[in-house]
Amino acid sequence: MTPTRPVTGDFTKTPGWLDWYDGPSAPRFRLPAGAVDAHCHVFGPGECYPYAPERKYTPCDASAPQLFALRDHLGFARNVIVQATCHGDDNRAMADACRASGGKARGVATVRRSITDEELCELHEAGVRGVRFNFVKRLVDFTPREELLEIAGRIARLGWHVVVYFEAPDLPELWDFFSALPTPVVVDHMGRPEVSKPVDGPEFGLFLQFMREHPNVWSKVSCPERLSISGPHARNGETRPYRDVVPYARRIVETFPDRVLWGTDWPHPNLKDHMPDDGLLVDFIPQIAVTPALQHRLLVANPMRLYWPELPVPAPPA
Repeated sequence: MTPTRPVTGDFTKTPGWLDWYDGPSAPRFRLPAGAVDAHCHVFGPGECYPYAPERKYTPCDASAPQLFALRDHLGFARNVIVQATCHGDDNRAMADACRASGGKARGVATVRRSITDEELCELHEAGVRGVRFNFVKRLVDFTPREELLEIAGRIARLGWHVVVYFEAPDLPELWDFFSALPTPVVVDHMGRPEVSKPVDGPEFGLFLQFMREHPNVWSKVSCPERLSISGPHARNGETRPYRDVVPYARRIVETFPDRVLWGTDWPHPNLKDHMPDDGLLVDFIPQIAVTPALQHRLLVANPMRLYWPELPVPAPPA
């Protein structure tokens, strides 16, 4: 079953907004049994889960049933649903999606200092296992770091982790703050490297050094569609998309095979120039994890260890 086009509520999408790709292809790459899409979102529906007044963008609707239909179509077994900035710290759409998944989804929330212990426990029962700290200035307003450290200390007691989203030039000023976090730290999208710069250059080298020096740091090797400059895009049957991103993601996968995750980023918020076919996007995976053993760690063993530690991990291929 493939997802259907979302029904738009009584709100106006951000001008130029690209809706997710309708009718994705079936991936040529066969995902290993138990594979997890470890980074995706739900938006609304707006009439049920209103978007935050302080949001920086208004998206199309992208509901939990549509996400689960895509999961099944692509061949994933589970999802990790990351709270979208357009919903602010109102986690209801994400948490309700986790509850509706029948145990097949976990969540990453956005919370403020004012959240109560009871509310944190309710999120844990819904399936939340992490919080996201966003440092991309065009997407969120500034939150004092002492507040974020306080939140990290509270969620550490629940066994959660912190997801951080930032851009490569900002890593030097964030290094000490990230080093002080008392939880596992998961970096979104490889810290958004500039792929026009050499993979052996100092900027990407600093990110690799950060991971080497901090064994609690993981990286999502996701979102090549955001990072690519020369493509080719995951459209029109392209079997080897985003080749300029491959050296960066492959370097991380092969250097830190037990601390990497991958996700679709569906429904791909704020893309400007194209919207990928999610089936072709899955075909990016064997470009960066080139053996069945690496693919199993990236897609099964690692996300299960982080999000479903209470469950047995499906066995790797013989």
